[in-house]
Amino acid sequence: MRIAVLTSGQGWHMRELRRAAAALDCELLPVSWRQLLATVGLDDGDGLIGSEFDLRKVDRVLLRTIPAGSLEQIIFRMDALQRLEAAGVPVVNPPRAMEACCDKYLASARLAAAGLCTPTTAACERRDEAMRAFDALDRDVVLKPLFGAEGKGITRITDPELAYRAFQLLEHQGGVMYMQRYIEHDHGDLRAFVLDGKVIAAMRRRGGDDWRANVSRGGSTESVELSAEQGRLAVEAAAALGALVAGVDLLPARDGRCYVLEVNAIPGWRGLTQATGVDVAAKVIEFLLAHQGGCDSHTVWFK
Repeated sequence: MRIAVLTSGQGWHMRELRRAAAALDCELLPVSWRQLLATVGLDDGDGLIGSEFDLRKVDRVLLRTIPAGSLEQIIFRMDALQRLEAAGVPVVNPPRAMEACCDKYLASARLAAAGLCTPTTAACERRDEAMRAFDALDRDVVLKPLFGAEGKGITRITDPELAYRAFQLLEHQGGVMYMQRYIEHDHGDLRAFVLDGKVIAAMRRRGGDDWRANVSRGGSTESVELSAEQGRLAVEAAAALGALVAGVDLLPARDGRCYVLEVNAIPGWRGLTQATGVDVAAKVIEFLLAHQGGCDSHTVWFK
């Protein structure tokens, strides 16, 4: 089987996938996003060329990154993936899942619509509406970039003057003010790795004195066995956003509830592997090998 991996380099995750693919007699073909060439009506029709080969002729496409870019670049990449998927090549994760997971507001809306416990959220473009939302959220919010990961750009705000200044800056920059009510917790959260509708590994992340527990920010990790309810939340959160491979962040709160914070459609697993010993790369390759059929934009591969 030939699996094309859309990536931006040869880092740790790519090396792990290569190792796992070699052990399973699978050919891995790295492709740079910036080398994609999409055609309409040239030669044998519509195509999507990555580096030196046509992506329509591979068996699977795995997304390992979506690099930062302009709005035009991001839209083009998603359009190209949707056309590839329509041509019968399974894309993991599907483009619609990528769009939902990368957009924090859309993800929050989908999670809430699925009946899952997720923080109260507000999003707007003007500081006046943002200040009204800040008051409605008890003047204790977590302000996040609408697009972003690894805890970057996330700020907890409790002071009205600081909130006004932050909202004013975002409005001036043409940004979106996305905020959630702060949830009291014990400086830690859970990351569940969901693959094909099952939790294959989970870890607890602790942030020490920092309320953010991201491993990229120096948080510590340890293997953890999720409760039945936590496992159900993780699986249903991934399904709500259509993600076949997902890192689901759960927050056990002091009020006794467990909140779904985010669903990452391109999850890293270095810290998870170190904490749990689970060979995530091998399980991802095994998953790709197991699914021989194509998919379209309405297909969900969960069992």
